[in-house]
Amino acid sequence: GNSFNKMTMQGTCPSPDEMASFWMSPYVVAMISIFAFPTVFWLTMYLIPQVFMCIRPIPNLKERYDAKWALVTGAGSGIGKALAFKLATQGLNVVLVSLDDEYLKATIKELKESYPDLEFRCIGVTFSPGVNYLQQIEEATKDIEIKIIFNNAGFIVTGFLDQTPLGKLLANIECNATASVNITHWALQKMVKNKWKGCIVFTSSVAGFIPTPFAAMYASTKAFVSQMACSLHIEVQNLGIDVCAVHPSPVASNFYDKVDHKIELMEAAQKAAVPPEDLPNEIFRSIGACALRDMGGMAWSTRMGTFFLPFNFFTELFTAAAPYLPDYKKHNQTRL
Repeated sequence: GNSFNKMTMQGTCPSPDEMASFWMSPYVVAMISIFAFPTVFWLTMYLIPQVFMCIRPIPNLKERYDAKWALVTGAGSGIGKALAFKLATQGLNVVLVSLDDEYLKATIKELKESYPDLEFRCIGVTFSPGVNYLQQIEEATKDIEIKIIFNNAGFIVTGFLDQTPLGKLLANIECNATASVNITHWALQKMVKNKWKGCIVFTSSVAGFIPTPFAAMYASTKAFVSQMACSLHIEVQNLGIDVCAVHPSPVASNFYDKVDHKIELMEAAQKAAVPPEDLPNEIFRSIGACALRDMGGMAWSTRMGTFFLPFNFFTELFTAAAPYLPDYKKHNQTRL
């Protein structure tokens, strides 16, 4: 070590033996170990449950909870529709809650034709401020026991916050977050009171754990439901009620079709989107095994990539880069 320091101070190059001696010295090894341990520990603790859930047998929710009925919001198309079909394959009757549109009617028709021995109930509602959708759900389900809840409904509003009508932002919060609170509170009270075992699953997003400019409300609501899932997981797990949130990678659905402002980064991500039918098996594997589940390459890489950077630093990187992004420059023209 001393000879290495002397030679460095003299401006001469240390020999290979001296270099090896330096790097193998107890001090250097200890310092490397101290800095490496948190990374190795985090990766291990993250990857073990992820790998386990990839190979875990798909649980039969009907048998697991002795259930007859499940409820899915946003069930007219996309992930919600795929979940409804998966539940039906396990012999569960399904309540489909969604916008009262052609998608919902078509999905109900398909389910009834595919599973004539099961029962399907259709509740066409809008999760908007001032709409008493919970009363409609309560009325339509008052004669059945629902032990399985999928809070899946959601939509995205794009564009700068100051350029978006307040009513649209509040509607986004109501659909993505507040409706989940209302339905979860209603369902949990019944489960706890009657000592039912069951599950409550939230469809969250990768956007919930990274800064998401041009979709601030969407990202905020997804962060909200992920945090709520973790907190409820702790509160009710010992009662036999499984709660989790899933973060899918991009999914090929009509989710992004009607946005006001197209975002190039999202459009690029959509090129790697998977069909919604690929998700239910992985979502089911998450139930009873975790509080949060990252699903797919984008979710995994984003989670592991952001782990190494403090969130505030990561946000400042986005801030520095934002003025050079095509989406920012395009929508910022009206603010100049």
